[in-house]
Amino acid sequence: MSSNNGIVSITDSVFWIGENDRETDKFEGLWSLPHGVVYNSYLLRGEKNILIDTVKSPFSGDFMRKISFLLEGRPLDYVIVNHMEPDHSGSLCAIRGFYPDVKIVGNAKTAEMLKNFFRIEDNVVTVGEGTAVDFGSRKFVFALVPMVHWPESMVAYDASDKILFSSDVFGGFGATEGGIFDDQTDMSLVESEMMRYYVNIVGRFSAPALKALAKVRTLDIDMICPAHGPIWRQDPDHVISLYEKWSRQETDGGVVVAYGTMYGNTKVASDAIANALAERGVSRVSVYDMVRSDLSEVATDIWGSAGLILASCTYNMELFPPMARLLRHLENKNMKGRYVGLCGTYSWSEASMRELSAFVDRSNGGWNLVEPKILIKSAPAPADFEHCGLLASNMAEAIKYK
Repeated sequence: MSSNNGIVSITDSVFWIGENDRETDKFEGLWSLPHGVVYNSYLLRGEKNILIDTVKSPFSGDFMRKISFLLEGRPLDYVIVNHMEPDHSGSLCAIRGFYPDVKIVGNAKTAEMLKNFFRIEDNVVTVGEGTAVDFGSRKFVFALVPMVHWPESMVAYDASDKILFSSDVFGGFGATEGGIFDDQTDMSLVESEMMRYYVNIVGRFSAPALKALAKVRTLDIDMICPAHGPIWRQDPDHVISLYEKWSRQETDGGVVVAYGTMYGNTKVASDAIANALAERGVSRVSVYDMVRSDLSEVATDIWGSAGLILASCTYNMELFPPMARLLRHLENKNMKGRYVGLCGTYSWSEASMRELSAFVDRSNGGWNLVEPKILIKSAPAPADFEHCGLLASNMAEAIKYK
């Protein structure tokens, strides 16, 4: 079947009918989408016609056109709802309007959310962990993956075609750039947008993600069809391995220097530390001005780095707001096993260093402090630059084997 009508054949009976969104600026109202995002949905034709997930409601019109085209007047028998977030369930009411007898398949928590979001209570089929269901000629097995990243999240495995419909697991930002398969796309961009998605959407739930991945590893998979990002048909094991690495919080070494400054004095100290890190053999150093940098990109770089330098001025007797926002985000992600150095600047209130130190203390060992703490009054003095060099030396040594 030609993809010119917005429908792509995955197999002779499985079709991609997703929608590309290049209009939304912020995913979940928070995370930038410079490359857009795709909402994947899949229609399986056969003895029973099955839809897996829907799309965000503004795209319902074209979505319904695709379903009608494929079914050619035949009924839609089932909708499998792997995840109730509205970017995937938003067209359920439109589906019910066109196909009032369709049965909706989900778990117990899905059923509760169907009622709360859409007031849908009838024709709901409930499945649980390991439930196997024969849909005519197709056999599905369901696995619950709670908190990856909502409590009702689940995945559906089509044992007939060995396809895993993985919902937000293995998802990523980015609209499709022509092809929808992994072998048709720029994988460097795909993987960077996948990691940014993982860190900022799923990262807090890395422990549940590891449990979900253990379940996935037990399946005989030829293809992975996620709810966002490309379909993995050439090398599905690659994306599983990526998710395992990220969920174990493995790093690639390197140090991120993130600073917040009003008049540039904290920047001067941050640049001195970054330069000293490079001189001491740290091959990957990234420097971010938190006033101007994209929070999701900074957090993603920090997730993949062994070390972090936090440098901030005091503002109105508190931590500089852009830095405070970064710390709140990092705390939410429950990052573990990394090294952190601190640099605070002030003129009359030492609040910057107090709050930076409190962030490290609250991590309960998740962040390993590298000395010395650098406290600069007003502008860096010669002794402060010496401390910058010492902190860089100690950080380089700390991450040497990471």
